[in-house]
Amino acid sequence: MHATHREMEILEELKRYGSRRIHELAKRLAVSEETIRRNVKKLAAQGLVRKVHGGVYLPEAVREPTLNQRMDVNPDAKRLIAEQLAQMIANGDSLILDIGSTTAYVARALRNHQELFVVTNSLEAAQALATRNNNRVFMAGGELRSHDAGAFGQEAVSFVRQFSVRYAILSAAAIDADSGFMLFDLDEAAFSREILTRAERSIVAADSTKFGLHAPIRIAEPDAFDCLVTDAPPPPQLAAYFAGASVEVVVAEPTGHSSQ
Repeated sequence: MHATHREMEILEELKRYGSRRIHELAKRLAVSEETIRRNVKKLAAQGLVRKVHGGVYLPEAVREPTLNQRMDVNPDAKRLIAEQLAQMIANGDSLILDIGSTTAYVARALRNHQELFVVTNSLEAAQALATRNNNRVFMAGGELRSHDAGAFGQEAVSFVRQFSVRYAILSAAAIDADSGFMLFDLDEAAFSREILTRAERSIVAADSTKFGLHAPIRIAEPDAFDCLVTDAPPPPQLAAYFAGASVEVVVAEPTGHSSQ
C-alpha cells in the first residue's frame, strides 16, 4: 500500500516533532479529526506509526538516523560500492550527487578524479570534491538541515533545474519489489525526482541491507532509473523487478570487476 499525499504529510509532521495530537494534525493539515484518524489507522496498519489515546507517534524503526550514524552502518559495503561507481565516472564528467551515506562515500571515492563538474545538496559531498583537481562544485542553497547538512526545499529544487549533467547519483533508504526505491523524507524525494530529469543516466548507490525494506515514500516509477550499484545480488523477486524495469544491476567486487 502506498502512502497518500496526506499520509506522507502526517509522516513529515511526525518526523519533525516525534509525536502529535490528533487535533494538532487536523489543524495543521486543515482537515477534520476524523480524516486524520482514518489516515493514522492506515499508517498504523503498515507499522509506520503507533497510535495512543488522542495522538500518534513515530516508532524508532521508521525514523532515519543522522548522516553520521548512517556513515558507520555497513561501511565496508558502502566503500566497495563507492569504489565500483567511481570506476564508472571519467575525468571531466558531470554529475549530481544527492544526500546520503553511500553517496557521501562515492564523493570520497572520486577525490582523485580531475575536472569534475559536480552539483550537490550535500555539504559532505561538496567538501570532499571542492577546491581540488580543477573540479567545479555547485552547492544548492537554502538552510542546511542539522541531522545531515543537506539543503532541501524549493530553493534546492529550483537550483538543480539550471543543470543538465551526464549522471545523477542517488541514494535509497529501502528497496522492495512492490515499490522499488523509497525514502523516508518528502523533501529528499522531491530533490531525487528533480535530478532524475536532469541527467542522461541515473544510478542508485545502495547496499544490500536495503533489499526488502520499506519506507513510506516512493521516489519514482522504476523505469526512471538506469542502474543500481550494490554489494550483493538481489533476491530473485527483486532481480525480476529490476529486469522488468530494465534497471541494470552492477554488483561491486573487491577486484574492481562488476557482475550483473
